[in-house]
Amino acid sequence: MASTTRGRPRSFDRDAVLDKAIRLFWRRGYEATSVRDLTEELGIGAPSLYNAFGDKRRLFAEALRVYDQEYGGFIQAALTEEPTAKQAAARVFAEAPARYTRRGLPAGCLIVTGDVGTADEEVTASLRRIREAKVAAFADKIRADIASGELPADTDAHALARYTMSMLSGIAQAARDGVPRTELERVARIALNAWP
Repeated sequence: MASTTRGRPRSFDRDAVLDKAIRLFWRRGYEATSVRDLTEELGIGAPSLYNAFGDKRRLFAEALRVYDQEYGGFIQAALTEEPTAKQAAARVFAEAPARYTRRGLPAGCLIVTGDVGTADEEVTASLRRIREAKVAAFADKIRADIASGELPADTDAHALARYTMSMLSGIAQAARDGVPRTELERVARIALNAWP
């Protein structure tokens, strides 16, 4: 009778380790984060990393999903909870400066900068899909407001959605560059003024 061998039980908290990986990718981006960086930061060996998460690309994909839910979900929350697109935009612009400059967390946004410098087309495509989905969600909410008369009939829903997400990306990058929250708040107020 053949015997089966069992691996040692995992000796680390997977969620806590994943959160450390998220923060490392958030600080450095996909390309600048090596497997060695990950093992040192997470305090686990390469075999444990691969067993728990697969390769670096799969770990990054999981990190993006969890990041978007745990750290970046304020955009989706505003779109879901606010009655109009403009109110959703106002909420997002009001929250973004604080979100992108939280004490104890990397500045900026992993979704905005995670693929900087990479030639990995799969990584770039996955981040582009997330960013485009946010533009599309905003555009849908804007179209609903146009249909209800809340926004002028000649409003370009896609361009306004793209503008909104571009401004948020710019605020995130400015936060990463060390621009103070108070200045980012002023920028966000100006960005909202462009809405019809």
